Amino acid sequence: MNIAQTLAQTARQFPDQRAVVVPHRRDPRGASQNRSITFRQLDELSGRMARGLQRRGAGPGRRLVLMVRPGIEFIALTYAVFKTGAVVVLIDPGMGRRALLRCLDEVDPDGILGVWQAQAARWWYRRRFPQARLNVAVGPGLKFGAISLQELASDSSEPLAPVERGDRDHAAIIFTSGSTGPAKGVLYEHGMFAAQVRMIRDFYGIEPGGIDLSGFPLFALFNAAMGVTTVVPRMDPSHPAKVDPALWLETIRDQQVTQSFGSPAIWNRVGRYCERHGVLIPYLSRVLSAGAPVPVHVVERMSRALESPGAELHTPYGATEALPVCSLSSTEILAETAARSRLGAGTCVGRPFPEVELRVVEMVDGPLEGEHQLRELPRGAIGEIVVRSPSGTREYFRNPEATRRAKVPAADGRPWHRMGDVGYLDAEGRLWFCGRCAHVVEAAAGRMFPVCCEAVFNQHPRVFRTALVGVGERGRQRPVLVVEPEAGHFPSSRRAAAELRDELLALGAEHELTRTIRDVLIHPALPVDVRHNVKIDRERLAVWAARRLTKRPVPC
Repeated sequence: MNIAQTLAQTARQFPDQRAVVVPHRRDPRGASQNRSITFRQLDELSGRMARGLQRRGAGPGRRLVLMVRPGIEFIALTYAVFKTGAVVVLIDPGMGRRALLRCLDEVDPDGILGVWQAQAARWWYRRRFPQARLNVAVGPGLKFGAISLQELASDSSEPLAPVERGDRDHAAIIFTSGSTGPAKGVLYEHGMFAAQVRMIRDFYGIEPGGIDLSGFPLFALFNAAMGVTTVVPRMDPSHPAKVDPALWLETIRDQQVTQSFGSPAIWNRVGRYCERHGVLIPYLSRVLSAGAPVPVHVVERMSRALESPGAELHTPYGATEALPVCSLSSTEILAETAARSRLGAGTCVGRPFPEVELRVVEMVDGPLEGEHQLRELPRGAIGEIVVRSPSGTREYFRNPEATRRAKVPAADGRPWHRMGDVGYLDAEGRLWFCGRCAHVVEAAAGRMFPVCCEAVFNQHPRVFRTALVGVGERGRQRPVLVVEPEAGHFPSSRRAAAELRDELLALGAEHELTRTIRDVLIHPALPVDVRHNVKIDRERLAVWAARRLTKRPVPC
């Protein structure tokens, strides 16, 4: 079915329930004033937008890039494009101009629906994208030849009902963040979106009527399909690590938020704020944190901060190409897995969702031509993680080489996706994450898995986080630990830096996994991805470390 039908169903079942709430401004007394829209209004608005898009040529086979800030317009336009049968294209603008243009070249869009900055870029590069003729300007500012959103939605004819689409028909192209290599366009089908909604709703027991504070715009699309109200936080979605925790908590209290999805960078700031000010978080019964492994200290602080009885933090694991895969609750983390993580066991990400097939296989460089080449390892052995499920994607858009490297064909037509991660399954069937395949340090003494090694050093009270990188030729790499101290604890002198290094080396000498590490470098702020602000850019960091070790300073 057309995934947009889920919004129509929600609108019929809960017409007067708020669909989206956007904190707008404060009144003279300082109280927050909000914009909101009901599910019936959202369905009608997206239907009018869809009718306007269809009249201007949108339909199956067309690709429309969406560059709109999170809010009512973002959700309405996404469902409007779905309703026409066209493909919506989502690209993270925080990846930078050069990478963004490369993604647009790959897509060759038929139009751009976006804010004035997006329209200005489209106009400036108009010879580069001559096919982009269906352009809609969203919000204030110059339109650069695009029609306004108001004009698009003012069509007096009947709102467009979702056009018929099959499960295998294309629905979206969602680009990866580019944090672990060039961004790739992941091709989503309507049936995959429907499977994601079903799997997430059923696993977490999400029911209509809940209120979600969504720190990741895409999750709002799931909410609309599940009858859950989306509250848009006051934050820059490209910089979750800079979220104002006081504003975040104010929104939870004002809107009586029952669920919240966000990057570990958000919960790190919120949890520390609650600990520092002795604050408890009301109403929340479910917190979801994804995008990178969630540090144990974040889980501990958030678990202490949640006021509602039975409230849990969950750490779903997955990727743009395969979501969801596994999940683990804070109760199980704190009672069972955290102690093992501190000893270098890796980060436990939980058991697979019921419809997910997961294997840990022998690490192999290069493409695999069929599932007969997947050599499954026994439990406890670290290898590459491969998965497949009804929500797993089949290919990258116009990138057959990337598809060949990441997908393993299977006899039934549903390929396995190579997550690009290493890990192992324990005796209880839980998956443990040990790092990215590309980040494994190939030292002379054997393989060193970053997440396992880093956990040993992250216990130091003055350390915020660490990154293990390899310098030199694979097979003889020099393991180098790069350390980011806690805020306010960066060494103020060479002597203080030497003392911190000595303490960390002594800590590493106590563990078999880390005894061979001899080099420790101190960094003021490790480079991270633009989407979640938590995935460390280890490729860039390895170059920085190599130059530091050869006494050639380089900014990072």
